[in-house]
Order: sequence, then structure tokens, then C-alpha cells
Amino acid sequence: MYHYQPAVALEELQEDSVLPNPVYVRDMIIRARLSPNESMELSRQFHDYLHTFGEAQSVARTILEQLAATPRKS
Repeated sequence: MYHYQPAVALEELQEDSVLPNPVYVRDMIIRARLSPNESMELSRQFHDYLHTFGEAQSVARTILEQLAATPRKS
């Protein structure tokens, strides 16, 4: 599956501006062979990503709710 392949996720991000789901990013980190220092640093970055991803989802949801409630023009 693509979400376990960081190179594919990175390619999609560059091509489609699609952010990978945090669960997939977490799984990629878990499956990587990292040193303890690398693991701790990526964990810190992941927590930032998780927070930012949640904020972006909240903003997008608000925008989409407003758009969904707006009557469509003919």
C-alpha cells in the first residue's frame, strides 16, 4: 500500500499537494530503521505535523461547511 512507502507519499505531496494521513506517517516512522536520536527527532516533528494537520482539517471543514450551505448558482 502506498501509505507505507515514504517515497510515494512524498511524490504525491509534490504532485497533488495531498498531505498523508498522520496515521500513515506514524506507521512509516515505526517501520523505518532509525537510531534513537533520529527516532526522537522524527517523533517531535511528527507531533508538530499532527497538530498542524488537525488545524488544517478544522479550517477546511469550516470552509466546506459554508460552501455546502451556500445555494448553487445556475
